[in-house]
Amino acid sequence: MAPIGAFVVELGEVAVDKRRVSFALYRVLAYVTGIFLLGLTFVAMPAKYLVGEDSMFALVPAPQGWEHWFGPESPLMLFIAMPHGYIYMAYVLVVLWVSLDRRWGAGRTLGVVLAGTIPVLGFVVEHRVVRSERAKEAERAQEPAAA
Repeated sequence: MAPIGAFVVELGEVAVDKRRVSFALYRVLAYVTGIFLLGLTFVAMPAKYLVGEDSMFALVPAPQGWEHWFGPESPLMLFIAMPHGYIYMAYVLVVLWVSLDRRWGAGRTLGVVLAGTIPVLGFVVEHRVVRSERAKEAERAQEPAAA
């Protein structure tokens, strides 16, 4: 049975609850955004700014034979930073979609969006959001049974 106020779409013989789809997409994008942010923070940015003779804050030289991976022209920025940017934009749109479906306040929505900009915090916030939403769904499921 679909939660009260849920939109259910019939796809052949399978009923799809749009609230669950948006929430599942939020969960996936929260993890993917977090993983790319960790890669950006701890791999791509140090490779660009800290390693290599021509990097901005050259702390150590690049390993011999691997020089092209380090410095200002590091391809890691192309492989990690650019996808992270696009994935984060999708994450923001999905958070807005979920917030409209779940009727979140502006503060909660902004907090969840900003959690995607701080390494590791996105995972913590995703866990808390899931726990909170599951508790709300359990309450909604018990309301008709109590009446």
